[in-house]
Amino acid sequence: MTNILFIFSDQHAAHVTGCYGDPVVRTPALDGLAAGGVTFDNACTTAPLCTPARMSMLTGQHSSRIGCWTNSDVLASDVPTHAHALGAAGLQTILMGRLHSIGPDQLHGYGERHVGDHSTNWVGGTAHSLGVLDRTNEPFRVSIERSGAGQSSYEKKDRDVLAATLERLDTLATSARPFAMTVGLMLPHQPYVCPKADFDAYRGKISMPRLSPPGDNSGHPCLRAWREHTGSLDLPDDWQIRARTAYYGLTTAMDRMIGEILDRLERNGLAGDTLVIYASDHGDQLGERGLWWKQTFYEQSIRVPLIMRWPGRLPKGERRAQVVNLLDVAATMIDAAGAPPLPHGQGRSLLPVARDGDVPWLDETFAEYCTDGVARWTGGTPTQQRMIRHGPWKLVHYEGYRPQLFHLKDDPDEMDDLAGTSRCAPMRDALTARVLEGWNPREIASRMARKVGEKKLLSQWAKTVRPEESHLWEVRAEDNWLDDLPS
Repeated sequence: MTNILFIFSDQHAAHVTGCYGDPVVRTPALDGLAAGGVTFDNACTTAPLCTPARMSMLTGQHSSRIGCWTNSDVLASDVPTHAHALGAAGLQTILMGRLHSIGPDQLHGYGERHVGDHSTNWVGGTAHSLGVLDRTNEPFRVSIERSGAGQSSYEKKDRDVLAATLERLDTLATSARPFAMTVGLMLPHQPYVCPKADFDAYRGKISMPRLSPPGDNSGHPCLRAWREHTGSLDLPDDWQIRARTAYYGLTTAMDRMIGEILDRLERNGLAGDTLVIYASDHGDQLGERGLWWKQTFYEQSIRVPLIMRWPGRLPKGERRAQVVNLLDVAATMIDAAGAPPLPHGQGRSLLPVARDGDVPWLDETFAEYCTDGVARWTGGTPTQQRMIRHGPWKLVHYEGYRPQLFHLKDDPDEMDDLAGTSRCAPMRDALTARVLEGWNPREIASRMARKVGEKKLLSQWAKTVRPEESHLWEVRAEDNWLDDLPS
């Protein structure tokens, strides 16, 4: 039986990776992983937001199936996950670091967990302070303003995750049982603050975003409202360049950690019989089209890096253009281990297409982004949005607003919205029907509205009772600083 090592980062834009074509960023570990395995060029997240993407990947089901649309939605403990399946097959299931699960269940099938999360277990639990970097971890203007060289708790936490991972790999070297380890990293998620050496390595090398914001209010109304609410309509150039530079530095810092993990796997004699998978929960737009962070269906937000290496069982240095999804990662690990399939899993194992790029494969996938208006960064207005990627076509359905339609082969930058053209009306209508098949935005809005009252009560309970937290990494305000703090 094989081992599995799944490295799952947070907010890593695929295009900011050497093996995905960026000529500036330094990612030797990921580039080496790609050279020894298979790289997927069209991998999509299930949701451009942390918790729903992670819970969907964990369960192999879309958000609307499991009721996890927001960062405050609780995944029920009786929903089987890939960790349950792998444990049932006899593997040691180990989680290092990031899970971003809300609620009392902080394992969801993992047999052991180390380091834990930095965020509270509970809706309404005690929020941590990042000191001078407070709120820079959220999608607001201040995260661009307060950026540069320094340190955030997120980067410090990942160093603890790295140390614990290396230590556990040392003990696994002498274990007779196979393992399935997930390493959850926070980087390169904002705060856009990186170690000084990494910032200096990119100083003067990072330019302004390539794609300009739409002028004269010609952009989609939902996206303009998002920019207005987050204060990102008129960001100074020097802020943007500084934040982008720090993001490149964070990506290199993360890659360095991944390199240490892969080196230890090799040194301990485990690499030859370990399926290694690297992916991220979503991307980061980094100012393209005037948009930052995630929360949209543009490629910079929805597309994720996905690399697989399995010596002797997968080819080396090959790429796949098939449209795939994070749901497929769960199915792939289960397939590799010969574990029981998830009863309601919606993903497909990637092993057949990874082995042979010519096998039949339906180039279609979905993602959704729905909010209940509770989180302060949502703007207070609930929204229901869903995307379909069908071959080169991408349609985004905004409930109550006009759709967007792009042909990614002809228009990879998604600058030419074809939804209003008569020649593309048949494709628009067909994809809209496909998006709404089995996905009812009004029903989802109703389900989410009912949960708002539940969340308010749970939040009041947590604030009053202060229930015990588990698997929590301590965030300290003094661990956050900027070398040059804006006045």
